[in-house]
Amino acid sequence: MTAPTTNAPTADDEPELPRHQDAGDAFDRDRLPTPPRATSLLLRSLLAPMRARVTLTTFLLLLQQAAVQAGPLLVAYAIDRAVPAFRDHDNGPLIAVGAGYLLSALAAGGLQYAFILVSARVNQDVLLDLRGRIFRHAQALSIDFHERYTSGRLISRSTTDVESLRELLNEGLQELVTVILSFLYISALLLWLDLALGAVAVASFLPLYLLVRGYRRRAGRVYRKRSTAIAAVIVKFVETMNGIRPVRAFRREAANDADFAVLNRRHERVNGDALLEMARYVVSSRLVANTAVAGIVLWGAYRVAQDSLELGVLAAAVLYLRRLYDPIDRLGMFLNSYQSAAASLEKIAGLLAQTPTVPEPVTPRQLPALESQHPGREVVFDGVRFAYRTGGEVLPRFDLTLPAGQTVAVVGSTGAGKSTLAKLLARFYDPSDGRVLLDGVDLRELAVPELRRGVVMVTQEAFLFSGTVAENIAIGRPDATREEIEQAAKAIGAHDFISALPDGYDTDVRKRGGRISAGQRQLVAFARALLADPAVLILDEATSSLDIPGERSVQRAMGTVLKGRTAVVIAHRLSTVEIADRVLVMEHGRIVEDGTPAELVADAGRFADLHRAWRDSLA
Repeated sequence: MTAPTTNAPTADDEPELPRHQDAGDAFDRDRLPTPPRATSLLLRSLLAPMRARVTLTTFLLLLQQAAVQAGPLLVAYAIDRAVPAFRDHDNGPLIAVGAGYLLSALAAGGLQYAFILVSARVNQDVLLDLRGRIFRHAQALSIDFHERYTSGRLISRSTTDVESLRELLNEGLQELVTVILSFLYISALLLWLDLALGAVAVASFLPLYLLVRGYRRRAGRVYRKRSTAIAAVIVKFVETMNGIRPVRAFRREAANDADFAVLNRRHERVNGDALLEMARYVVSSRLVANTAVAGIVLWGAYRVAQDSLELGVLAAAVLYLRRLYDPIDRLGMFLNSYQSAAASLEKIAGLLAQTPTVPEPVTPRQLPALESQHPGREVVFDGVRFAYRTGGEVLPRFDLTLPAGQTVAVVGSTGAGKSTLAKLLARFYDPSDGRVLLDGVDLRELAVPELRRGVVMVTQEAFLFSGTVAENIAIGRPDATREEIEQAAKAIGAHDFISALPDGYDTDVRKRGGRISAGQRQLVAFARALLADPAVLILDEATSSLDIPGERSVQRAMGTVLKGRTAVVIAHRLSTVEIADRVLVMEHGRIVEDGTPAELVADAGRFADLHRAWRDSLA
């Protein structure tokens, strides 16, 4: 039978995003939004499991700083008490000062060692947890996310951004806590030694605080731009290397060099801005610190001359101020690391805040048990509508029933909606409206493991992972025996070429299966799908990489393998259609012809024209 042609609006299966002149600008516009407080919540969740160890590191650092800050007090005591006692032939106070200084130094060193050991373990566990979260969450996100958020950006999140956080945890965080504790200890000690001198010293911290605050605000903007700029460089590099064959084939080297140079220069400019901000901060902080110390020393010396201040107290105050002001440069380096890490953590939090658009059901259902003699399942598209985020409606209201065990071929021009139909059946996407049913159960009610056992899709891109041929086939069913793996390969016609490989089924196919041809990779992908033994098998342009002998070999195998199963075969090559019980011709998201191959050829419609053109191409 032939359905009437409709005037539905034209829509591509996956509308192409507009190409921007500046790749960096396009990257900026595609940044993931970070929900309010997502960054702080992420940091808390990372530290929560190791609360006890964090408390221990804080306690160790408190003790270590107490031991460190005892030194100037001992110096003050030595000048004002021990030295005069020594002049009176009393060696006890000076010996006590020396012993106290030695003990405080040993204690400070030992506590610092213990702090480094514990904090290093905490830092590594935090980074381990964070990388694992990024990897697991990226896998859990839906296909539409990965189609708009490139792998290069994910790599940047899990490498460059995590590395920024590592630098903060390993080097900067201790510096910050040390400066804060030093400020508290020293302020209290200066006020205790001499109230007036301590008050002036504490007041001198205000300009430094204002400098730090201004630098943090300016550097934050710069480091967010830097994180985006380096990610854009990584994306361009990964994209170019992944597409090196078309780059060489179409001589894109010069154009790619120009694009990469723009991104590289942008990264250079942002790095220069960061260094400039750092230089301004360091110069300003040193000027304030040196001015404050000089002023306090002069005023303190005047008071010593007036006998209103002891010399040892002034010496201790100067030592304390130098101890506080000396780390100012290192505090700037910490703020550098902090702003870089904060920008990176914000981006990671934005990624982890993304939710799958194809969520797991709250209360999953089970598929009905299959009868052994009828391994297929009925598929129903019930009032389905679908539109991609980036384009118009691909499928207007769409109704279709595929009886259990039927092999259905879907043909049509590019953009007709064929691949969209397959992706909805595999639940890579959910319909905008309507339902896709498998034996009467809405796919949205099936847990992912249950769905993947029932529906398997073989795509045009036969992706193989690094590892052996046997391991790649066993992805379809990880608990399969070697005998079952070889049986699947034999059924699909892949056993002979696999056996001829240097190590047979134990041959490492290397990155992306680069050791074997495209057609051989497709055969391995077929064997993987058949080993999974699905009730519904989707073949989306799955024979496009095969030569004519290879395609015929697969077709012979499919005639036996698909028997009794429900199969949806999407193909441009009409030779693949010959194995189908039924053919659907799609145009603009609608079925315009539906029948057996013989019926549609006899009807002299759209399929007959395609069939005639295909026959002529073989002549």
